[in-house]
Amino acid sequence: MSCAWERRSKHCSELGEVAAYVPDLILSEDLRHEARCVQNFHGVLLFADVSGFTALTEKFSQSVSLERGADELMQTLNDYMGDIVEELLGFGGDILKFAGDAVLVLWRVRETQLRDTISLVLQCCRQIQEKYSVRDTDVGLKLRLKIGISAGHMSLLTVGDRKEQHFLILGKAVGEVWQAQNLASASDVILSASCWELCNQSQVKSKRVKGQGAVKVTGVQRMSVSEREDLFSKFTRAQLNCRSPEMPGVLRPAVALAPHRAQGKVLRKYIPASVLRKIDDRQPLACLSELRPVTCLFVKLQFAAKVNLTQICKAIQDSSVLISEILRPHKGEINKISMFDKGCTLLCVFGLPGGKLPCESVCALESAIKISTACSRRLGKIEAVSVGVTSRTAFCGVVGHRVRHEYTVMGQKVNLAARLMEHYPGLVSCDAATYAASRLPRSYFKELPKAQMKGVGDPGTVYQYLGMSQELMFGLDLMEERSEYGPLLGREEEIALFESALKAYRTYRESSILAFEGVLGSGKSHLLTELASLGQAAGHRVVAVELTELDLKQVYSALRMVLAMALGLQACQSCSARQLVLQAKLQGLMAESSYCLLNDIFLVKFPLSTAVSQMSGTQRQMELELVLKKVLQKTVEEDGVVFVIDNAHCIDSPSWSLMWSVLRDVSIFMVMSFTASHCRRQRLCQAAVDILKLPKTSCVRLGELKPSAVVQKACQALGVVSLPQDLETLLTQRSYGIPYYCEELLRYLLGHDMLLFHPLGKDEKREDKWESLFTSVTEASTTAAARSSSVGKDRRVCTMRPAVTLQNTVLPPTLKGIALAELDSMKPSEQMVLKCAAILGPLFSTELLFHIFPGWSRAKLNKALNALVRCNILKWLNAAKGAEESSVPTEGSGTSLEEESDAQKSSVEESKKRARLESGVLAFCALLLQEAAYELWPKGQRVALHHKCAAFLERHAHKCQCCGGGDFVAFHRLALGSTQEAESCEEHGSDCSWRNWEASLATSEEMKSDELPASMDASSGVLKEKSCLEEIFRAAKRFLAKTEWMPKVPSKTHWTQGVECSCSCKAIVDLVLVPLAQHYMAVGNEARAFYYLLEGAAAYLHVSDNYLAFRNLKKAEVLRTLVAKKGNALACFEEATLLSLKGEVCYRMGQTELAKTTIRKALSLLKRKFPMTSTGAALQLVLEKSEHASHKKNRDSSVPQEAGRQRLPCLFRQSHCLSLLRQLFSLESAAGSRRLSRLAALMKVNTAEESEDASHVLLSYLEYALCCQNLGCREEWLQYGRAAMQLSTEVQLFGGGVLNTASFAQALSHLTLSLGNLPLSVDVGYRAERLCMELQKPDLGCVVLRTLFTALFLQMRYPECEAVLRRLEEQVSGADEIVGQACFFSCCLDLLLDAGWQYKSFEECRRFVEQNEANCLLQVQSSILLGLYSSLALWFARLGQWDNFQKPFEKAKRLLKSTGACLVVSQACSQLLECHSLVLKKDMEHGLWRARESCRRALRLAEEVFSRCSTSPVFYPRVYHLKAYIFLMLGNEEQSLLCLNQGLQACEDHGNLLEKTGLEMSTECWFTGKGPLGDLWLKTAPHFPHLNQAKPEVCSSRYLLKLPALQREDSSPGIKF
Repeated sequence: MSCAWERRSKHCSELGEVAAYVPDLILSEDLRHEARCVQNFHGVLLFADVSGFTALTEKFSQSVSLERGADELMQTLNDYMGDIVEELLGFGGDILKFAGDAVLVLWRVRETQLRDTISLVLQCCRQIQEKYSVRDTDVGLKLRLKIGISAGHMSLLTVGDRKEQHFLILGKAVGEVWQAQNLASASDVILSASCWELCNQSQVKSKRVKGQGAVKVTGVQRMSVSEREDLFSKFTRAQLNCRSPEMPGVLRPAVALAPHRAQGKVLRKYIPASVLRKIDDRQPLACLSELRPVTCLFVKLQFAAKVNLTQICKAIQDSSVLISEILRPHKGEINKISMFDKGCTLLCVFGLPGGKLPCESVCALESAIKISTACSRRLGKIEAVSVGVTSRTAFCGVVGHRVRHEYTVMGQKVNLAARLMEHYPGLVSCDAATYAASRLPRSYFKELPKAQMKGVGDPGTVYQYLGMSQELMFGLDLMEERSEYGPLLGREEEIALFESALKAYRTYRESSILAFEGVLGSGKSHLLTELASLGQAAGHRVVAVELTELDLKQVYSALRMVLAMALGLQACQSCSARQLVLQAKLQGLMAESSYCLLNDIFLVKFPLSTAVSQMSGTQRQMELELVLKKVLQKTVEEDGVVFVIDNAHCIDSPSWSLMWSVLRDVSIFMVMSFTASHCRRQRLCQAAVDILKLPKTSCVRLGELKPSAVVQKACQALGVVSLPQDLETLLTQRSYGIPYYCEELLRYLLGHDMLLFHPLGKDEKREDKWESLFTSVTEASTTAAARSSSVGKDRRVCTMRPAVTLQNTVLPPTLKGIALAELDSMKPSEQMVLKCAAILGPLFSTELLFHIFPGWSRAKLNKALNALVRCNILKWLNAAKGAEESSVPTEGSGTSLEEESDAQKSSVEESKKRARLESGVLAFCALLLQEAAYELWPKGQRVALHHKCAAFLERHAHKCQCCGGGDFVAFHRLALGSTQEAESCEEHGSDCSWRNWEASLATSEEMKSDELPASMDASSGVLKEKSCLEEIFRAAKRFLAKTEWMPKVPSKTHWTQGVECSCSCKAIVDLVLVPLAQHYMAVGNEARAFYYLLEGAAAYLHVSDNYLAFRNLKKAEVLRTLVAKKGNALACFEEATLLSLKGEVCYRMGQTELAKTTIRKALSLLKRKFPMTSTGAALQLVLEKSEHASHKKNRDSSVPQEAGRQRLPCLFRQSHCLSLLRQLFSLESAAGSRRLSRLAALMKVNTAEESEDASHVLLSYLEYALCCQNLGCREEWLQYGRAAMQLSTEVQLFGGGVLNTASFAQALSHLTLSLGNLPLSVDVGYRAERLCMELQKPDLGCVVLRTLFTALFLQMRYPECEAVLRRLEEQVSGADEIVGQACFFSCCLDLLLDAGWQYKSFEECRRFVEQNEANCLLQVQSSILLGLYSSLALWFARLGQWDNFQKPFEKAKRLLKSTGACLVVSQACSQLLECHSLVLKKDMEHGLWRARESCRRALRLAEEVFSRCSTSPVFYPRVYHLKAYIFLMLGNEEQSLLCLNQGLQACEDHGNLLEKTGLEMSTECWFTGKGPLGDLWLKTAPHFPHLNQAKPEVCSSRYLLKLPALQREDSSPGIKF
């Protein structure tokens, strides 16, 4: 059965919706009077208080999770309160007021009907207590009801002005009903003494309340339904709230009021302005309720003892008007006016929807002091005014029933404000939260003694607010103390500017004004404190003051404080003391007759001189300016004062005017800070603008801190040296680089016990665990913790408490208040746009926003979006919509302080351009605003919008067409159960994958009639090598022919039918997959959310973003735990996919052992076990070869297509896992590991063939060929390479998208390079590069560019090499592209060593290696490290720096044992062989006995390198060259000549011009004696010319391999064995 709140009222009219906020007493025709009208009547009052509401509100408001929202709280409250109200209405009651968690009800009757009415009310109470005495809630708290009843004469008073009106009930009965309720315990009904005398005591069982005249009702004689109806009909017939026969079932006829303009206008005055705005916006009731940070004022007006009703009414009327006038400028509202035993109390609220201000606490405190002062002075009948002020999150929303409700504010802090008002009479008191939020000087407050308060455990520190007075206007120093942690973080540029300007001022007396502008919380005060400290350290006297909003309203306030400190008046509290100091300071500077001009400035009382009295106002102003100039000049000249003014935007206009006239001529050094213009409530006056335009003024906008500075600041604040990666991400994203936001986030997390700390041992190593995969220990050397560690104390690290999910936590109230202040300053239409956009996430498309937006045209939506972009609330992300935000000011002189008008003009022009755009991608400039707007949605509406978004996005949840379409986890949707499939929309991606597979099946059917390549058939024998080479080269030429039409410059057009040439997968994962997971999480569909978390992780891996993949997988693990707690289980395939993706992330992050373990588990779940031991691997290898040989037979009896379709997800996931294992084991040198690598590659081939997907089979052949190349198996490498080439002719080129084509092109380029066909490799490489540029895949692009560079380099095409290196450098510029950077620097070293050209200097390359050699990502790439170490060793060997040579040489030798025979290794081996050759040369020059061992090592390595080059024959010429050198040093000229000729022939065959040049040079030098006179390489090193100077016709400077000096001198034949 639905509750009363959920049951909508029938016949509800538009006027009835407004009437629901006021009682029937106001709606009565005879009560429509002007304010201050008093109406007298008799009646019965019932006051029902629900205990537990406040505790329930606190539980929701303190929750850190979005699961507990305002709508749930409202639902819980109103489910209970609505049922009670429905009973009260059913018995004829008129709901007068909802006083927070209580309700005041009136039965207005004639005096003679009071007896019967009390009986009826008691029947109502009995029924309510029977039904609703106690109610349990979902959060474990109980709601209980207690009731007080009184009866008698009372009065209605209506007060207010033309804009708003309020009503209250006066009389003895009002005080009695409150006292009766106060005497009641839970489930009690108490009758006041008067009510007990008036009631029918014979029908009531009672018990006298001890010490009181009131009685407790213990029993009531039950009335029959007919008796109750008869009694009810006696006194309700003439009332509005009667049961109308025309509207049966309508509880309250007022909801069906006919339209009446005059009546509606009157009723609207009783409704808060914040509610009227939402009613006019046609927002439902649920949207009116929020958990919102507000500031509450409880005001108590204590009347004199001897005062009559007329005087009370006048005083309340006057006070209400006065208070409203004080509140309105600050957007405060009177929420309730009541008259109980407390006198007249008013609940005033700041920060309600639409009225949030950044300086809310200051406004509230200043309003409180004004209310206290004004009411005490102007209203004579008021003895005392007490005000309690509190700040915190409270429930702001609708309470009651759908036909009668009110907008109210409730919470623990609201109650505390009432208690402060009671316990500190005659004062303006506030809690610690308000004191801290105001950020006013301490001198404005006075700490009060603690008091025991009812219902309040610990109120904390309580302060009396004193406000600003003349005595407090002197000596206000900067609030901030210099950071104990040392230098200010992230403001190095600002400090450097200050120091430079200060030096110029000190040396040349150059006047300078530095104006720093920043948003609230950007650290302006901290910066100025630091600058003041630096000024003092430089020997200057610093005059530093901090202004507040209050100073704006005090004439000469700012100038008074600055000059008072400059003249030493800050210690002078009395007028006479100030006069004495001024006379001493000004003696000789001005005539005594002019002293009186300073009276208003310094609050002194010099007698008015005759000369001054005869001056006009203008003359006095000019004379005052002259005096101030002299005072400033003297102060500056004597002391070299540096003036520091924080919050300079709070300088009053008269002070600015005087400063303007003074600063034009006086040489002065001043530093000021301003709040950003869009955050200020008032614009700067003209004098201030003129000062900021002076040539001596430098305006600087404080930008956000860099992420590294934010993390370092957090480490300082927590006293730790490391933060978990999730916390780093939260702080950098949510703080938006603003220091105050970072501090508040940390304070909130600490307050809710979400962080853990433990000591970090001196030699502690990071564990190889998944959880710590991305944890980076950021050493904060400037933190107190780091300093304490130097004296022996343990440092600490911070971790997250288990089961804490930071991304789901709500905003801290302080930050939410800041965001709401910005949100409330916007137009209602803009607010609605932002709220809808917040549902979509930090990034969103305008198409989706338009899809969910209710009833707006595209033009109207674009207009609102453009307005938000101009205000820097949103920003366009895609280039087409203006990625270059010209409306965003940059640092320097062009700040908003100077160029607000210019920025406005440019933003208008920008908006005109954008208005023409139909769609685009937008992002929130600050996530803070997005999160705050999101939290405003009621849960029900939020869930509905999430459903709508998910339905829209699922149509786009697939790879882009450029990458072949389909799921990121191949055929993922086919693995879903039928239930989940039914829950999703029509899915384009799945259809695309299925179509691709069907196309592959057609290709496979054509292949069934063909025999497998003879090389793969044991009965066919081994094909000749020449045939293999020809087949591979023909395939490369076919590929070039097929792609001949490709544009040389990448474009955003379509290449072929239905295939895009630009990858949009990054946009898809950001705008589709990640939001989909969030949407399904929000609606509670864990299965679909888990699915899209896996898709998102796979997509991030697809676009090479390992960290975001890791974060998605972490979320998936948390969700898996949640699902398990509910007793559900994941599908086996989903679990395997999670493990495989985790394994892939581990592999990419260098955690190889964890990766292997995790991937093996995934394969086990996929029913494809991978052996653990070498023996098992050998056996499995035999089985796999057997299966591979019988594949043709198996294909002839393949399963039906539908059954095969269901196996596709598992087969493709198996294949992916096997590919990862192949790569992992290929990194190890042990024989067992190489066997496992080969096994994984072969298993992938078999799995691919089982899938019958031609593209899949093709790529598996290429991977197996690569595996054979790394193992040095030349025959199989060529056979599978040839097989792949044959298959490529039968596979549609773009059937699997551009990605498959790019992967094939990369493999083809690598294969042709390895085989030595350099021109062909270059041509294919360029095609592969263009494909990769469109795909935007840096991993693949890096491999392509590395291969292309090598091919170009060997052909000495240096200008093209320079272009390729430039693109490679751009591609690997990211901090996480460490492997790509290693490849780049390896190429740079190759240039230096083999060509004598420089792109990066040797020292830069060396520095990179030394700084990153310990990186776990690089350590697993042994082949790349081998190349780097061998290059470094070779450099030192050539230059004869043998001390530096030994370390990289030994590292290279160790790595040689753990590498295979790939292309990179072959090149590195040739460099290492040259190192051995040069060592042999050195040893031979120092003695034959040392050379013998070197000779053996060199010869042994030469044979090994020659063997390794069998799968990379392109490097044969280099090996021949070095072997010739070794043979020549050994005295074997014949063998040396043979090797040289073989090398030259290989160069001719391969087109290797680079080595050909070296071979020719060596031949000429060694055997003809006509070589170069000197070694050009040695002469030039290390200062080689830059590569951009290279021209095709310019020959490189090659290093000359010279013979040992001993052999030339002694003509020794060499070493003999």
